Amino acid sequence: MNDEKNLAWPVYLVLLGLISFQILFGIGGTALLDPDEPVYAETAKEMIRFGDYLSPRIYNEFWYDKPPIFYWLVVASLKIFGGFSELAARIPAALMAIGSILMTALASARLFGARTGFWSGIVMGTSIILMYMGKASVTDSTLLFFMTAALFSFIHRQYWLMYLACGLAVMTKGPIGVVFPAGIVFFYLLVTRQLEQLFRMHVLRGLLLVVVVGLPWYLYMYEIHGMAFIYEFIGFHNVSRFTAPLHPVRAHWWFYLPVVILGFFPWTGLLIQSVKNAFRRSFGEEAQTLAFFQIWWIFVLVFFSIAQTKQVSYMLLLTPALSTIIAWNLARMLEDWRQTHFAWAGGSAVMFLLLGLGWLMSGDSLAPLAEGGLWLGAITLILGAAIVYSITASHNLIFAAWLHVLAGVVTMVIAFGFMMPAIEGHFSVKQVALNYAANYHAAAEAEGRALYIDKQLRPGVMLYTDIPGIEADTNHAESLAALRTDARPKYIIMRDSMYRKMMTQLGAEKWQLVEERDGLCIFKDDKE
Repeated sequence: MNDEKNLAWPVYLVLLGLISFQILFGIGGTALLDPDEPVYAETAKEMIRFGDYLSPRIYNEFWYDKPPIFYWLVVASLKIFGGFSELAARIPAALMAIGSILMTALASARLFGARTGFWSGIVMGTSIILMYMGKASVTDSTLLFFMTAALFSFIHRQYWLMYLACGLAVMTKGPIGVVFPAGIVFFYLLVTRQLEQLFRMHVLRGLLLVVVVGLPWYLYMYEIHGMAFIYEFIGFHNVSRFTAPLHPVRAHWWFYLPVVILGFFPWTGLLIQSVKNAFRRSFGEEAQTLAFFQIWWIFVLVFFSIAQTKQVSYMLLLTPALSTIIAWNLARMLEDWRQTHFAWAGGSAVMFLLLGLGWLMSGDSLAPLAEGGLWLGAITLILGAAIVYSITASHNLIFAAWLHVLAGVVTMVIAFGFMMPAIEGHFSVKQVALNYAANYHAAAEAEGRALYIDKQLRPGVMLYTDIPGIEADTNHAESLAALRTDARPKYIIMRDSMYRKMMTQLGAEKWQLVEERDGLCIFKDDKE
């Protein structure tokens, strides 16, 4: 199969079916997770409510977090499904993730052969990071789709498609949509001494296309909202996030190393060896093409490691590159089946052992995970042992590769079929919000009570109840002071951990606990 440059239809259908199952399974089975998923779904709901599809709103007020493409996709989904549901909110991101995986497989097949293309799609589609982020109603998989399209268009010399994809990426998440492809392409041409290729890429006219596609919405927003849009979108959501940490506890240069290691399970055992072999065991045109993928993932990793704000989802952008490198190395080893690949066996043994033990101990952190963690831990250890045996004893490398696939599928099914539903209350305010709306809100309005909501929980409360409340931001002294000095009687919806940590700053010594569910609380304050 590796001599062909296109995937045969039966192979393509196997790949499509497998990755679709991986991404779509369980996407409607759990509530949207705080705080990010509810933000995007609520913004789409408010676009429909106000009939304004250009100026995003949340809590019935304008806000300038992201450009509109992903909101438009969710709006379309909500209308197709007849209103809000978890499935409707998540399906657009899931389809973009599936599209990114298929694009990686087909483009890699044209570069390195059908076997590499097939396995690049399998590696990417069964990795934990895609298993998780592909199901999440956030912008990252949409950005991944357009950036993947831009970079593969470049390597296949489809420059106008590259510029179009960059413009759409700018309309998905901002300047990063053109900065990243431009940076990766420039460093690739520099390292491979091909800078003269820039003169054949129609750069000026291409950038004009990017501007035509990406700029009109920004000009409209500036015309309507003025400098408030510039300060919030450019100043905070782009410049400030790069220079100042949004989550200080994550502000470590090494933060993304465990993210990549865990995110590429069950293929992590092949990761280091594949990167090394792409440098040392590739030659000629193949080596030059692999250099593009090496620069791709290194650029993403270094850029976001320098940036002060760290988010797990940012590593999604390097998955096509590393998946292709792993698949290239795997295809090379499958052709050399007589050799015992100790590096593959050893790396997989370590990763399956560590993750298997981790799953077995997961119940120590959250009791509802204990049963699912026990099953998943045991299966992970068994599969790891079978992989090592297949590589070192029976030399059945193709069977070992499919055992990796099985590990990815089993992990996804148990995690999203059993474990996530068991703990969703710890990560979603949905049930607490619905309880407040059903049992307390009407009386609160009649009594003139204010409602304050923990900043992390406020999007979910608004999404599930249409009650905006007042934001209680435990990271800002002004917000805490406003809550503390508000003399009105009030309800407060807050995480128990933040209540205990910030009790003095909140002035919460006399709050009464009305209801608690999975660490999320409704308090009552009858301040006189």
